[in-house]
Amino acid sequence: MGKINKIKLRDFEIGSDRLTILAGPCVIETYSVLEQCAEELKNITQKLDINFVFKASFDKANRSSINSYRGPGIEKGLEMLAKIKKDFDVPIVTDIHAPEQAAIVAEVADILQIPAFLCRQTDLLVAAAKTGKIINIKKGQFLAPEQMKPLINKVKEAGNSNITLTDRGTSFGYNNLVSDFRAIPIMQNLGYPVIFDATHSVQLPGVNGECSGGDRRFVPVLAKSAVAAGANGLFFEVHPDPDKGLCDGPNMIALKDVEALFDICKKIFEVVK
Repeated sequence: MGKINKIKLRDFEIGSDRLTILAGPCVIETYSVLEQCAEELKNITQKLDINFVFKASFDKANRSSINSYRGPGIEKGLEMLAKIKKDFDVPIVTDIHAPEQAAIVAEVADILQIPAFLCRQTDLLVAAAKTGKIINIKKGQFLAPEQMKPLINKVKEAGNSNITLTDRGTSFGYNNLVSDFRAIPIMQNLGYPVIFDATHSVQLPGVNGECSGGDRRFVPVLAKSAVAAGANGLFFEVHPDPDKGLCDGPNMIALKDVEALFDICKKIFEVVK
């Protein structure tokens, strides 16, 4: 295993000897949902001594249907994320979908996330890199883990080495994903911390025709397995009432179940380290 670069964020490092968790609702619904999740997640991660980054998307462009809820949009969404950042003193990660969004979003977000479907888009990666922010590249479901190297190089050649990589499962036939945990050490060998997205990995893409399905029962299994395989961090989409979530409800875990899962993941992380 080669050396993994530690990525500095505020007063902690992603890739250090402390578990890092990125968590929050799939998409911004209301400020009340953001507030409830941010407060609870911050309290839990502080209690467990886990590095925490709050996640929510202002727009989910990769929806199954044109009628699917996408979020409040960039202007209103960033206003709410900026308020969460200020009110709860937490770093923010959110997705960008177009090059022109990068500089605008970087005014609020600490980490710019490149969606899996867009991970090979050169202009998007370069625009994100030029902000100087941490760039979290999600591995496309269609890529082998070693194929992340050219994507890393696009960001580095644009002048930015603040990179994290995220695995979110690999396409397995139609409407299904499989998690191959060899991907974690393979991508770590490229020199950057690897985060495992435990909630999108249980997604069943497009299985319901007008929307994707999923099975959150398997989120704890995959999260614990990823940490046991050496992942540097975990990514969870969390909601107070996932069955009423406006986006990716079947994949999200309930806020009430978070502490127990985070606790056991941290214990496994410490054993592995």
